[in-house]
Amino acid sequence: MGRLTRTGLTATLCLGLGLGTLALGPAAVADPDGGSSSDRAFPSQDQVDAAKARAEQKARDVGAIKAQLLLANQRLEQAALAAEQAAEAYNGAMWRLDQAKEKVRQAQAEADKARATVADQREKIAAMVTRSYQHGTQLTALGAMMGANAPGEVMDQYAAFQSTSSSLQADYDRYAAADALAQVFEEEAEDARDAQEKAAAKAREAKDAATAAAAAAQAAASSIAAEKDQLIRELAKAQNISVDLARERQAALEEIARQRAEARARREAAARERAQEAARERAQQAAQEAAQEAAREQAREQARSRARAEARRERRQDRRERDTSSSSSSSSNDSGPSSSYNPPAPPPPPAPPSGSGGAGTAISFAKAQLGEPYQWGAAGPGAWDCSGLMLGAWGAAGVSLPHYSAAQYYAGSPISASDLRPGDLVFWGTTSSPSSIHHVAMYIGGGMIIHAPRTGVPVEIDSMYYWIPPNFFARV
Repeated sequence: MGRLTRTGLTATLCLGLGLGTLALGPAAVADPDGGSSSDRAFPSQDQVDAAKARAEQKARDVGAIKAQLLLANQRLEQAALAAEQAAEAYNGAMWRLDQAKEKVRQAQAEADKARATVADQREKIAAMVTRSYQHGTQLTALGAMMGANAPGEVMDQYAAFQSTSSSLQADYDRYAAADALAQVFEEEAEDARDAQEKAAAKAREAKDAATAAAAAAQAAASSIAAEKDQLIRELAKAQNISVDLARERQAALEEIARQRAEARARREAAARERAQEAARERAQQAAQEAAQEAAREQAREQARSRARAEARRERRQDRRERDTSSSSSSSSNDSGPSSSYNPPAPPPPPAPPSGSGGAGTAISFAKAQLGEPYQWGAAGPGAWDCSGLMLGAWGAAGVSLPHYSAAQYYAGSPISASDLRPGDLVFWGTTSSPSSIHHVAMYIGGGMIIHAPRTGVPVEIDSMYYWIPPNFFARV
């Protein structure tokens, strides 16, 4: 019985360490039960060490494959982020180009208007000169005196000459001023056209960059997908499981990682909101204390003023008492200011912006686009980028937004995360400056958003913390 137990233990050890068929060493150990040494199969130390090494290598292979899968996902995310930033940079360049075109239009309209005024002034002067020429010497100082028959007529003729001359000079002055103004407007129009050309050049550069980034993201997605498939096959082999099971396990691990990242983002956002709320409370408390101190200082100053007035009144009273003839009238004319004073209450905090309404319409429009593809620079009807979807959704509600996420933030009223309500816009930026905004989504309530995420991912509903915490919020 003892021999059978040891043999079973040996077989279990061999199988557990992956030794396979073991060769017996040349030396046989005596069996205390009298059995032959050939009945027992103990592995050598070298075989045990080799089995351990193979097991450790397999564990290292599994760990390395999982690390490569994680890095592949990170590269995919980075490529998508770069493409989105390039796309929004293009949207920003186009927005600035539209602004430059509008400035050119306005400047040219002002220049045309000023030049029309110059032409009108020129016609007035020409008409005045023509009339002067037709009247001949009657409109000259010498003619005014020589053509008169009496002193009164001399003065009348001279007055007419002076009036005509003054009118001509005034018209010329107006003409000169209008011409100078027209030149200024024409120069501004020329500068605006130069700015438009530069904006157009930057827009073309941004378009090329966005095209290249989108192509790179698409190529990376294809390459990384193939790489992940190969890694999952290697993982299945290393774990001695089927490829389908390895895919299921990897998908489950990625979902767990996503949920953990979302929870972490929620915690970060909550901590940031608490810090911002504490900062707001400190600022409000400081403002209240400053207002109270100002009120106290005002009360002290009024008290000092009353004291000075009382002292002056007492001095006047003393003088009136010495002057018995005016004591009664002076006592009836003096009365000090009221001693009661109520300090003003601190100003109430400003009410949050009320919004423009139409949020339900905007949300319904956005939800109607669910499943439609992402395409950079697109604003419908069958494809969208992030700011294009917001433009279309709020446009359906009658609100005009620019096709640029950073400009959409400036077009709204900034709010905090705690003030969010359905229809508000949620933004992601790389820094604390709104100019770094590169993605926008619409809040639909319950911590959820609807957006056009990135190349290869259609319009969908996500948790507001599906990626990293948003850092800007605005109400349209």
